[in-house]
Amino acid sequence: MGERELQVQRAAQELYEQSPDWVSFFRAVLGVGGLVRETFKSSEELQMFEHSPEYSELQQMVARLRERSGDAASVKEPTRVITVRLPQSLHESLRLEAHERRTSMNKLCISKLLQLVDGQLVPAE
Repeated sequence: MGERELQVQRAAQELYEQSPDWVSFFRAVLGVGGLVRETFKSSEELQMFEHSPEYSELQQMVARLRERSGDAASVKEPTRVITVRLPQSLHESLRLEAHERRTSMNKLCISKLLQLVDGQLVPAE
């Protein structure tokens, strides 16, 4: 583990221990202008960090905070709506998965959006 990874890990852990809502934690640590993006400025550095055990731990912290805070976090930051066009079969799969996990499609989709996406799996324009 490098010094920068350690510093990010320590700072995130300190914030996590203050029990913030998950949106505040995400903004401060993983969001635009957050700790991770300020520490790992180039895309290459960021991608390397995103494949580290330290990044995985940050993702676990977000997940645990989401478990604790539920929807209470949404009051502190305005929400935005996006429209995603997807095939009916994918929509049905998401609806079934949400039902099986006993959660809403919105919460399931947010969980999926928070996960690291392998760049090779994203089609170019």
